[in-house]
Amino acid sequence: MNRLITVIRSSVFRKCLMGLTGLGWCGFLLVHLYGNLFFYAGAEAFHDYSEHLVESPFIVPMEIGLLVLLLLHVLLGVAVTLENGKARPQGYAVKNRKGERGIAASTMIYSGIVIGFFLVLHLRHFKFGERGENFYAAMVELFRQPIYAVWYVLAVCVVGLHSSHAFQSAFRSIGFEHPKFGPTLRRVSRLFGWLIAVGFSTFPIWVFVFRGGQP
Repeated sequence: MNRLITVIRSSVFRKCLMGLTGLGWCGFLLVHLYGNLFFYAGAEAFHDYSEHLVESPFIVPMEIGLLVLLLLHVLLGVAVTLENGKARPQGYAVKNRKGERGIAASTMIYSGIVIGFFLVLHLRHFKFGERGENFYAAMVELFRQPIYAVWYVLAVCVVGLHSSHAFQSAFRSIGFEHPKFGPTLRRVSRLFGWLIAVGFSTFPIWVFVFRGGQP
């Protein structure tokens, strides 16, 4: 029992659990992006998909699970950040920007704050807002607002940046690290980040370009 408690309280365990919770959310982003692609199939297809999702008996357990993963990820992220700060209280004289210490890695805490703010607004508009019965029209109407459309594109780009590092960092945290696969993992991680950023950005851009500001 003492050995188990020691393992749970270790920094290695915290980083591993943070990586797993991050991977859980990466998986959700892919599923969410896939579901949103029904938007391009037209109003009826997107509405049917949205209604099916809302009426699913699994939606509440999934939302609770995502919330637990998010809270764990945030708390563990704060704990690891504070722990790293104590380990090097003087900081680095020169920041290492090579390899994993690129912009995505060095801005994780800041991008995480932006994502948190974005998530609150996103839920406010798409889950708890007055969207009426037509999910497609509600989405189009929201993206016709220039300020929100620009904010949405910038925010999902931050999500992509955060995810690009989180993806590879998560695999390293759970022990999936080998010199032979390192370059491939970094490429896949960058591809994942671009997929998330570009994929979600297409929705407000499509509304402006092809809907021409028309309801």
